[in-house]
Amino acid sequence: MSDGKVHMSPLRLFAIAAIAGIAVGAIGLYVIGAPSGNNAPAATAAAGPACEGREAAIARVDEAIRGEVAAMLPADPSRSLADLAFNDPEGQPMQLGDLAGKVLLVNLWATWCAPCRHEMPALDELQRELGGENFEVVAVNVETGDDVKPKAFLDEIGVDSLAFYRDNTIGLFNELRRRNLALGLPVTLLIDEDGCLLAHMNGPAEWASPDAKALIRAAMRPAES
Repeated sequence: MSDGKVHMSPLRLFAIAAIAGIAVGAIGLYVIGAPSGNNAPAATAAAGPACEGREAAIARVDEAIRGEVAAMLPADPSRSLADLAFNDPEGQPMQLGDLAGKVLLVNLWATWCAPCRHEMPALDELQRELGGENFEVVAVNVETGDDVKPKAFLDEIGVDSLAFYRDNTIGLFNELRRRNLALGLPVTLLIDEDGCLLAHMNGPAEWASPDAKALIRAAMRPAES
């Protein structure tokens, strides 16, 4: 009997497009799904401390993976990502663990990535509706160069709810690639209050959809006593 969930095989990914002109060692791919796709490995690499006792939260999130976010993969296993490093909105170095205490939807993006550009208004809407002391969309721009181009893009499309997180060294993307969590852009990670991975995906999704909001609410729901 069907469980009512819409499952999407990684083979449904219909295109991985190379981006010309990217320097050697930089990100050179963006991932386009139909409507979303994930060809990342189901199992994460053994990097970062294991997170114990996440089975109930991951099962709750897995139940909410459907429809517009059907390409999300539940963490297997859950590992800490608290050591991931990038810059805060003031340009100062920080780690993901500095945002402990709230559920995070971490999204890596660049202006040269067409699916990333398409996602930004929806991510902004998701932050505007659900963001607060218990949840934040952490959109990290990962292109090289200065801040001028990405900030101009966000201003142009009217993004005003997302904080401007940044890594122009490609280090964050490469670290996620080492951990089997990134192949190209966009990359999205669902993280719990302690910096532990709950689910992940490569490729775009409709983040302002009811399916996406249900996924976030499932991650935010406190464990039952």
